[in-house]
Amino acid sequence: MLSSSKSLTEIQQKINEVKRFLSVTLSIANAHTVEFYTHDVWKRLVAVPPEEVLSAVSSCGDQKGEPQHKGKAGQAGNIFGFCSHTNRLVDTHELLQMARAHSLPGLGFCLSRDELLQAFRENVSESGAPLVGTGAELEPDEFMNSKKAHEVQSMSEVVACLARCCRVKQVIDVGSGKGYLSSFLSLQYGLKVYGIDSSSTNTHGAQERNRKLKKFSRAYQKHSKAVRPQEEATRLPLEDFKNIETGTNGDGDVLYGDEAGIVSQEERKVFVGLTDVHLAVEQHSEPNPQTEELFLSALAADVIQTTPPRIPPSQLSAAERERRKRENLERKALNRSQSASAVFSPLTSYVTADTELRELINELEDAVMVGLHTCGDLAPSTLRMFVAKPELAAVCSVGCCYHLLSEEFDPAGQECSHSVCGFPLSQYLREQSWFCGRNARMSACLALERVSLSQGIQMESLFYRAVLHVILRDHYSSYKSEKRVGNVYSKAKSFVDYVRRALRRLELDESKLSDSDIQDYQDTYRPRMAEMHAFNMLKVTLAPCIEGLILLDRLCYLKEQEGVWFSALVQLFDPLLSPRCYAVIGLKTNGNRITH
Repeated sequence: MLSSSKSLTEIQQKINEVKRFLSVTLSIANAHTVEFYTHDVWKRLVAVPPEEVLSAVSSCGDQKGEPQHKGKAGQAGNIFGFCSHTNRLVDTHELLQMARAHSLPGLGFCLSRDELLQAFRENVSESGAPLVGTGAELEPDEFMNSKKAHEVQSMSEVVACLARCCRVKQVIDVGSGKGYLSSFLSLQYGLKVYGIDSSSTNTHGAQERNRKLKKFSRAYQKHSKAVRPQEEATRLPLEDFKNIETGTNGDGDVLYGDEAGIVSQEERKVFVGLTDVHLAVEQHSEPNPQTEELFLSALAADVIQTTPPRIPPSQLSAAERERRKRENLERKALNRSQSASAVFSPLTSYVTADTELRELINELEDAVMVGLHTCGDLAPSTLRMFVAKPELAAVCSVGCCYHLLSEEFDPAGQECSHSVCGFPLSQYLREQSWFCGRNARMSACLALERVSLSQGIQMESLFYRAVLHVILRDHYSSYKSEKRVGNVYSKAKSFVDYVRRALRRLELDESKLSDSDIQDYQDTYRPRMAEMHAFNMLKVTLAPCIEGLILLDRLCYLKEQEGVWFSALVQLFDPLLSPRCYAVIGLKTNGNRITH
């Protein structure tokens, strides 16, 4: 049965626990890697050798189960592994255990995706809510990379269940990007999806795909038997397009015509590419990236349709010809009535909590609001909109880019230039004026699971940047300039080349330094590179705790609202595939939508 298993009081208690832990450990998360050597960060914050930290981190990754300690370390005067007098780390194992205990998995505060779906199914069964009609069965990995396919498939099923529970058929996808989730929701579940993105390039691309789709569908239907999964997939012979008369349309595109109608050259490429994709799937091999791009360019509503074998009109009875004529007229009338509102409708707009959805969407009915990896303040704005707009029945929000969040209680007063900030969201944390800091929020974006499998931090680029900062301090007065070095490392052939490129990027006089001067800096700091490696591993270990506080704050915000009867944190994705794997989900109290 779907219910809010965690009370507001319980969430506030968990927030207090994480806050207490972070109040001691945020000094590590807020230390800037660029200033690692100029501020002597290691000696200032850590009192153990780097080798001890790296060994402890490595062994901690193999441990399972609950931490043995709760609260304070075994040594008197230490808390969470830090000396209470010097505020330096003295017990790495204690810190790592406490970090695990204060992450979302350690707090035991998240539902799994399977638990949520099971509760949804039971609730739908009890309430008698009608199921949303499904469209064509699709395999998302045919037109997306493995990460995006995993995210879209996992999230779309949850969104469809939310729509069923709330008895709605519309979805608003905020920050829809290229429309992967929107397209899949409309195709697979028959939902009416409005994708809103601030980039006109993204929405224009989605509109163009919809335009091309109408013509592409005819080409696909004609040759649908060639790609039926039950039959052996074969590449469409290019000979099929021989002996076809060519012409041009009003836009100057080359057209290919036969008895079935007119097909453009671009659609021909798309169809040939689609057969390549299906062939690769049948043979369990990887399709050509260009082929996938062609298929993706055609992705939109009703892209996959099947038709019975074509019978020449001369072989049809008069009654059958009349029936088909009548059906064609009805179909054309229906297409005209739906042309203004496709199943997936991309819109361009910059969305905030104050955005009036009905001004953007004339046909708006009660809907589910979703956001897949909405950056920075867009995620909390999505939750604020859900609470404020009566037409929004449910929300499923997966945020990302925590470093782009604005903080209301930034001591420098620089990050929140407007009245409504992204963090903290809950009244509970706002009353305490809690502040994380940009570097800590940047740390929250690190992926612990990936780093644990050696897929993570590129240490040499960080080392180069930190040593460059020493050079700028020693030889240039503008080393605190707001100018950024950018992606110089990816182009540099050596440290000397890196420094030269960076100085030119910063518009500084590189003649002050010889190549040997620059090389001496690298040789001096290279033996201390292990310190930076160990320190960044500590930051990675703290990342889930900082992310946990941000997400608990969002959950607490929903719990504080009287009109929200169910809210939860749900792990939707595999963190190895998608590190930002948690969704904030909420449903409103409304008697004509759902009972509980």
